[in-house]
Amino acid sequence: MSASPLEIDWFLPTNGDGRHLTSSGLPKVGLFQQGERAPTLDYLRQIVRAAELGGFDSIMVPTASGFEDPWLITAVLAQEVQRLNFLLTLRPGLELPAYTAHRAATLQLLSNNRLRLHVVSGSSRFEQRSLGDFLEHDERYARTAEFLQAFETVWAGHGRQHHGRFYRGADTAAIMPPALRPPIYFGGASQAAEQVGAEHAQTYLLWCEPPVMIAERIQRLREQAAHHQRTLRFGLRLHIFAAPQAEQAWAHVEKLLEELPRDAIERAQQQLAAYESVGQSRQTQLAQGRGCGARQLEVSANLWAGVGLVRGGAGTALVGSYEQVAERIEEYHQMGVDSFVLSGFPHLEEAIHLGAELLPLLRRISPCPGP
Repeated sequence: MSASPLEIDWFLPTNGDGRHLTSSGLPKVGLFQQGERAPTLDYLRQIVRAAELGGFDSIMVPTASGFEDPWLITAVLAQEVQRLNFLLTLRPGLELPAYTAHRAATLQLLSNNRLRLHVVSGSSRFEQRSLGDFLEHDERYARTAEFLQAFETVWAGHGRQHHGRFYRGADTAAIMPPALRPPIYFGGASQAAEQVGAEHAQTYLLWCEPPVMIAERIQRLREQAAHHQRTLRFGLRLHIFAAPQAEQAWAHVEKLLEELPRDAIERAQQQLAAYESVGQSRQTQLAQGRGCGARQLEVSANLWAGVGLVRGGAGTALVGSYEQVAERIEEYHQMGVDSFVLSGFPHLEEAIHLGAELLPLLRRISPCPGP
């Protein structure tokens, strides 16, 4: 049972936004419906301000081909708010540990220590190669482990040289001026990923699955972390469709499904099947063989797999009344999940909506985490 405070975060759609399931995220399937919104600086500013006013603790800044650069976005938008933390996503295959440490220290200075780092090792072989990274799946995780080790060495300034398989560095100096090391969030569902996260992460971030599946992963990861004399926090990434009455929320997602052309689902599923990501495979399998009706895609109480029909990454959502959604979040919290990264469509209006209606219910369950 978790006694830790809830951390409730929001998502910044830096490759586009809108009211439809295909409005944000990857893969883009050529379905640009009315209401599609470009990720202009003005629009992203509005989302960040709404997230802070709504009471969210952090905002995730994603990275992938087709998304705006997370370092530049964070550097600009951190100046727009005073309290909101920024969970910046980075890929070790596109970064050097020492340079990443110095950039992170600068952002800590600019944001008054409001930076968190979300480390992901990659997605599909095709996307990684399009960005210049030609390592295969398990090699990417081996590189991530070395990246995090080198990052820690640089930050601590132990004055040691690093001569690894993927990175080499001269004697390291302490980060100057001294800055608070940002917490490390980490994601991945493969055996290779779990080994890295158990040894190096502070928060292990999972895509949401039925509670029995999440409980099994938490137990296994806790055991692996204990082998390294460590403990882990856990987080879930998911979408939210909530309304005053459960029937209203289900009617809304039914409408979202009805507006999807069949070929859009087929094209998205073909692209997602080419990913070698274990986590992506687990998300995709949740919806397989269930039909395309809203209730047919309910894989456990209030947990809906419909987003994953056309969107990569987090493919599940909690659907129901505000009270039902809060209850499901609290169930995961009691299992040991302390951090929740939420999304809604569109992200601006839903940050305001859920900040007003859902977050007060969650805060009664558990107070905000400290700074």
